Amino acid sequence: MRGAVPRARGETARGRRPGVRRASGRAYSGHQMIAEDIAVRPATAQDLPAIADTLAEAFHDYAWMRWTVAAGDHTRRVRALQLYFTERIGLPHGRVWVAGGHGAVNAVSVWTTPATVVPAELFTAPELAELHGDRAAQAHAADQAVAPYRPVTPAWFLATIGVRRGHQGRGLGGAVLRPGLAEADREGRPVYLETASESNVRFYRRYGFEVTAETDVPDGGPHAWCMTRPARAPGPEGAGR
Repeated sequence: MRGAVPRARGETARGRRPGVRRASGRAYSGHQMIAEDIAVRPATAQDLPAIADTLAEAFHDYAWMRWTVAAGDHTRRVRALQLYFTERIGLPHGRVWVAGGHGAVNAVSVWTTPATVVPAELFTAPELAELHGDRAAQAHAADQAVAPYRPVTPAWFLATIGVRRGHQGRGLGGAVLRPGLAEADREGRPVYLETASESNVRFYRRYGFEVTAETDVPDGGPHAWCMTRPARAPGPEGAGR
């Protein structure tokens, strides 16, 4: 499932998923400082363990993950899935931004972009089914439920985004969201995401997203919203308000 921000501030992609302060400045290619001296920067491979920890914490009680990932050893499985996506897809084939002072990773956003074609086999690797465990069939059905609503033209995809629980309410979700929006604006591309939380819908609407489809995951699974932010001209107001 593509990008979202549940109360724990996290969402995942298809093995592919209030109150936000504007970050100061306009350039997102390097470090950017926001409130409380928290830096937003592109992630590196050295950040992977901390990224996985942050996203595992953010997704702890997220409805989509509870539906698609086995209950046994759930947190370890979620952490491994997030690590897989960030390490195998986000860093080599997309973009990843992190936020946190003094080298910490307190917030993460992971994207795929039109610039790179992600090898299809990365989404069907046997280890993914192993990590989903006895919910692998449900994970596949859930992905198929939202797949028809994904863009057929080039778009940025917000794949996963999360904020550590102890750092919520400080604007970190918006801080790691804006760099991707700004890059998409520079390229003149729309941005797409999926979420299984109605509160996330309100959050994303503040950044220019609108609901383009809704669906229920089969057999009693969560309700999902598909959202798109149209391409817009780049500029200081182009990445949300």
